[in-house]
Amino acid sequence: MGQNTEQKVSISEVLEDITKVHSINFNYESSLLKDITVIPISQDLSLSAKINNLERQTNLVFEKVSDLVYTISKVIQLCGYIQGSESLEPLMDATVTSKFAYAVTDENGYFEIELKSQNESLTIRHIGFKTIERQVKYFNLEDCGTIIMLVHQEVISPILIETYLVRGIDKRQDWSTSIDYKRFSLLPGLIESDVLQTVQALPSILSVDETVSNINIRGGSHDQNLMLWDDIKMYQTGHFFGLISSFNPLMTQTASVINNGSDVSLTDGVSGTIHMQTEKQIDSKFNGVFGVNFLNAELFSNIPIGNKSSLQIASRKSLDDFLRTPTYDVYFDRVTQDTEAEINVSNVTNSNQEFDFYDASLRWLYQPTDKDFIRLNFILINNDLGFNETANINDELRTRRSNISQNTLAVGLNYKRQWNQKLSTTINAYDNEYKLEALNADVLSNQLQLQENIVSETSVQLNNLYEQKLWRFNLGYQFTETEVINLNDIDLPRFVRRDEEILREHSAFGQAWYKNPSNDFSVRGGVRANYLTRFEKLIIEPRLSLRKSIGEHIEIEAQGEFKHQSTSQIVNFQNDFLGIEKRRWQLTDNDSIPIIQSKQASLGVTYKNNGWLLDAKGYYKTVEGITTQSQSFTTKYEFAKEKGRYNAYGFEFLCRKKNGNFNSWLSYSYINNTYTFEALEDIEFPSNFDITHSVTLGTTFSNTSWNVSAGLNYRTGNPTTMPLDGNEIFDDNINFDEGNGQRLMDYLRVDASAIYKFKISNTFRSEIGASVWNISNRQNAINDYYRINENDVVNRFSRFSLGLTTNAVLRLYF
Repeated sequence: MGQNTEQKVSISEVLEDITKVHSINFNYESSLLKDITVIPISQDLSLSAKINNLERQTNLVFEKVSDLVYTISKVIQLCGYIQGSESLEPLMDATVTSKFAYAVTDENGYFEIELKSQNESLTIRHIGFKTIERQVKYFNLEDCGTIIMLVHQEVISPILIETYLVRGIDKRQDWSTSIDYKRFSLLPGLIESDVLQTVQALPSILSVDETVSNINIRGGSHDQNLMLWDDIKMYQTGHFFGLISSFNPLMTQTASVINNGSDVSLTDGVSGTIHMQTEKQIDSKFNGVFGVNFLNAELFSNIPIGNKSSLQIASRKSLDDFLRTPTYDVYFDRVTQDTEAEINVSNVTNSNQEFDFYDASLRWLYQPTDKDFIRLNFILINNDLGFNETANINDELRTRRSNISQNTLAVGLNYKRQWNQKLSTTINAYDNEYKLEALNADVLSNQLQLQENIVSETSVQLNNLYEQKLWRFNLGYQFTETEVINLNDIDLPRFVRRDEEILREHSAFGQAWYKNPSNDFSVRGGVRANYLTRFEKLIIEPRLSLRKSIGEHIEIEAQGEFKHQSTSQIVNFQNDFLGIEKRRWQLTDNDSIPIIQSKQASLGVTYKNNGWLLDAKGYYKTVEGITTQSQSFTTKYEFAKEKGRYNAYGFEFLCRKKNGNFNSWLSYSYINNTYTFEALEDIEFPSNFDITHSVTLGTTFSNTSWNVSAGLNYRTGNPTTMPLDGNEIFDDNINFDEGNGQRLMDYLRVDASAIYKFKISNTFRSEIGASVWNISNRQNAINDYYRINENDVVNRFSRFSLGLTTNAVLRLYF
């Protein structure tokens, strides 16, 4: 048998035929087409099909100049080494992009990329450095040259320690820990860049109940954290009522974590600050991402609007309307565990349980001039859970529907004016409304109870920054108005209680930051003055941070701060809001609900050399003005309404070893966290957040195609109070032993995850991943409570964390 083959002809002949048929011209160097032959092309094809055919056969690039003219050129191979301007060290994970190609630098700062034309625009980005955007013809095309990127200090403070834990988590010179999701590799059990899950890998940051809506920083409750999304204070942080972050990972590009020594421009957050930020650079190229996992589908798109503006849109939607996955079932059961949505009273059955969540965010960037920059943000977050309650009443089935919703609607505007090289002014304004609403239908008594918790906040901040070579000065003012509404409405018997509180606060702040010429000593100090108009109260808050290098490998830092906050979360009753999201926000009244004020100091030392990093830090913190209702008591003092304080001192340690593509780490934290409530029986006793010992151990492998991570989390059990043995009931109430004198079983969890990245074409790339949370399926108790049954016996009830939970993800980048 023979094989039919077509005789190849010179490409010049084919081009002549195309020129005659389609009345166009080709421009190219005469030597370019020498000795190139192709298989003849069918005359029935369109012009674009013929050109695509020739590109596939020859690897030449055909570029349309006009309707009548096409140019022909060779594929351009560009390579180079990218370095930072200050240290001249290679920049790993810098992105190099053109219209049709994409590359990332390796550990040597090296990249290779194929380009179609010298007129193509090439963009080079790396966090903390000024973006380079220029035509290919202005790069060195003869050999692999060095490209220097200038530090962009106004975008984010330069890195002090790169790869603090894993790639993309760094320590910065502004004393914050930064997470950059463009460079981020992977953490055990995670396949999404979930900010509030990621931060829990850092020492002294954890969640006692495994939710992102109850993050505890150095022993504080969640409401003592300042949560910012592009400078907007957020009062809602979780989907699934706390199991995953409510901030879309495709839109949120960086996050900063501050434990102490806060910048004076920051208020609230007596325990810490988590500042999530979107991209600050205008992207002139259209691109997007579509992803789907076992919980939700997500979409992101960047839409350039001319050369001076771009619009980014992101959205996420749960899959429950289309498909209920095993992962979704595990999360749903965890949220409704031991609540009215799962198990109702006797003679009442639940049905048609439905849960839905979604979020949408928008960011518009506009740079009308070289000196002016405008950013507009919008975010919408929503959670809805509903179920039917059915009972047989007088031989008739009666059905009522109960539901709970939690949503946020916020908008922010940021304007920056760069007056000259030294002076800039930034104005930031936002308006945020948070609403938690529950409708509880009691089918037996034919009663409806409506509960609402609403927070409306408006804020405007003016910040002036003056920079010299060694000094940086801040001077600013902020006004904030916060309104909190709590509503309880029962139809039978008729009862309505509506509490509305408004607080206005004026703040002025000033700060100086000095770095010596050799950059081995840095000190930042400032003061913030706050005036609360309702109470005519002035609060002065000094802040201080300093750093000193000893030789090349050792850094010593010391920090201290005073802070206050006027809002807190309380629990009136464990069955409020159907028992699913029990906490409601409240404003201080400067009496029974005091203003929360904190003082904190810390001292740390860091050693880094030859891939090793050792970081140790000790701290002491005292927080006054807390209430028992804000501390999540479920046993003794569950119904107490007293005010007090807590004192916490602790130690944090991190050991990390970087070896090629591997990062391995061990972190340990110790805390002694003690309540003082003068009016309680137990005046001093361990805090509900006194997790004495906490250990994380993990390793991550990362290269251009794979991210693989596995790790272990261990911590001592949560404090709890047991009924007094042998005398459990006294005066028809549970008789508890000393407050938090016992502990739940120690917490242990093993996780693993992996992501594989691959290129589909010059336009599309993709990644797939899978994760396993709690591989051993260990039943970790996170809370317990006690109730007296009808036989006058005390029953113990426990809530447990997630069991074995799997997830998978597919993303397409275009």
